[in-house]
Amino acid sequence: MVRKKVFLVVIGAIAAILVGSLTHFKVIAQSPTDLDLAVYHAPIHYQDTDSTKYRGDYITRFDYDSDWRGTNNWDNLQFPLNAHAYYSVAETCTHWFITYSFFHPQDWTDIPFDQEHENDLEGQLAIVRKDGSTFGKLEGIVTVFHTDFYSYTPSGSPLLNGAENIDGTLTMSSYNGSLHPLTAQEAKGHGLKAWPYTGDFQGASNEDGIIYYPSKTTAEVPASANDRNVQYLLLDVFAPSGVWQHQLDEASLSSSSALTFASWGTFKGDSSGGCGDGTPTCSTNSANAPWGWDDSNDGSVYKGEMALDPAHLTDVYFDGLGTFDTTYIRNRFIQNLRDRGYNSANLPQGWPTQLNLNSLIGKLKNQCL
Repeated sequence: MVRKKVFLVVIGAIAAILVGSLTHFKVIAQSPTDLDLAVYHAPIHYQDTDSTKYRGDYITRFDYDSDWRGTNNWDNLQFPLNAHAYYSVAETCTHWFITYSFFHPQDWTDIPFDQEHENDLEGQLAIVRKDGSTFGKLEGIVTVFHTDFYSYTPSGSPLLNGAENIDGTLTMSSYNGSLHPLTAQEAKGHGLKAWPYTGDFQGASNEDGIIYYPSKTTAEVPASANDRNVQYLLLDVFAPSGVWQHQLDEASLSSSSALTFASWGTFKGDSSGGCGDGTPTCSTNSANAPWGWDDSNDGSVYKGEMALDPAHLTDVYFDGLGTFDTTYIRNRFIQNLRDRGYNSANLPQGWPTQLNLNSLIGKLKNQCL
C-alpha cells in the first residue's frame, strides 16, 4: 500500500512538471520554403504585346531553346515560349528580400532609327517584413525600367521617401489565397513598373496583352497575344545548372571563352538572326542579370546591389523602416562567391569597381541575436 502511494506521488510530480513546462512552451511556426515564399508574394504580371511581333513579348526562360548559348536566343524565337520567371531570396533577421526577373529572348523595335538587342531580363525586388506570420508582410517593391529603378508601396506601408522618391501605390489582387502586387511590362523594350504605370495594356478586352499568374508547377504557353490567364513557373536562380551556376562557372572566363555571359552580370548577345535588320541598330552584350542591374543616378547604390545587397539598397531608398537589419543570415550570392575563393583581391572578371566584395562578405552572419 505504501509503495503504491509513493508511486502515485511520483507520477503526480512528473505530471506537474510536464504541465508546468507546457505553460512556458511557445509554438514556433515553420519557416516557409523559398519557393513558397516567392509564390506567395509573386506579381500578377501584365505584359503588353505588340502585333508586329507579339512572340517577342512572351516571357520565358533563358534556356528555352534547350541550350545556354546567349548568342542564339534572338535566332530561336520559333521554339515554344513556356512562361517562366526567376526568383531569389536573401534573408536578414528582420526581412526577406525576393528578386523576380522576367526573360525575353529579344528586346526589339519596329521604330525607325531605334535600337534593339538580343536577350532581355528586367524585374523587381520585393521587400517583405518578417512580422511573425508565416509569409511576412510586403512593404514595398523596386522595379527595373531599363537603366532606372522605380519604387512602389502598398496602402498602409510604413515606408517613406528616402534618398529616392516613392513613385506610386501598388495595386494588390487576391489570387490562390494571398494578395499579390500587380506589375506591368512594356511591349518591345520590356521596361517594368507597377501596374498600371507603364505600357498600353491594363487588361481591357480591346487591348493587346497577356496576364501572367504565378505557379509552383505549371509553365503555360499563351494561346494568343491576348491571353488573359497564363501561368508562369517560378525558377530558383540558385537551382543546380541554373543561371547563377552558369555565372559562377564563367566568372573567371573571358568573353570569347564563355557561353552565356560576356562579363560579370551581362549576358552575351550578338547581331545574328536579324537583330538590327532594317533601320534599327543592334547592340551586343546589352542584357543584364539581377546582379548586373543598375540605376544610372541613385548615388551610393551600385551596380548589382538589388540582388547582391538588397538590404543596403532598401536602407538608402526608403525611410520609415523601423527595426531594420542590414546583415544577412542567408545570402547565396555572397556565400557562393566567398566559397569559390573570390574576394577584393580576386574578383570575378568584370566585377563593378565601386562594389567592395570584402565588405559584402563581411555582412554575412550565422544567426540572429
